[in-house]
Amino acid sequence: MSLDGFIAGPNGEYDWIVMDRSIDFAALYKEFDTAVMGRKTYETAAAQGVNGSMPGIDVVVCSRTLAAAVPVKGVRIVNDDAAEVVAALKAKSGGDIWLFGGGALFRSLLDAGLVDTVEVAIMPVLLGAGIPLLPPGASTKLVLSDKKILPASGIVVLAYSVPGTRGPAPRIRFIKSGNRGPKSARARAIKRARKNPAR
Repeated sequence: MSLDGFIAGPNGEYDWIVMDRSIDFAALYKEFDTAVMGRKTYETAAAQGVNGSMPGIDVVVCSRTLAAAVPVKGVRIVNDDAAEVVAALKAKSGGDIWLFGGGALFRSLLDAGLVDTVEVAIMPVLLGAGIPLLPPGASTKLVLSDKKILPASGIVVLAYSVPGTRGPAPRIRFIKSGNRGPKSARARAIKRARKNPAR
């Protein structure tokens, strides 16, 4: 996220995102077994030649307009209400759910009480305009549970709990020790929902 609160530029661009070698994306991906994204995020990925799949993660695309059948392994498009889909996913045992979608999906799931943690990597960039982390709506108080500063890039990673949700307070575990400076990989805002503990 930019310092002024945007997750993408006005046209969905993300070429402004600062890279940092100390972000361990393999460790980050291991924290999740499911990712949920909205139609706009999925279409942005598809337009850039990425099919929406994520290694080792089941991807669920919530859309009322996309056809439910998609010929991509590991990607499922659902036309049902996103809150109902995520509530059903949370009821299952397994790893955490990465709410990978954009701000509108985040807003709908936060309003439904389905977001347990919010983790953001704040980039040292002021965009001035773009797609906000969260569209206008009701306020939500958060509790800071962890923070990491990456001096080589100027990125600040923050982890917050949403009061009243289940599970332990989030810890930032995907930062390698010994920051080695910029790398060509992307950091994202992470909104997390927890599934029931494995039975």
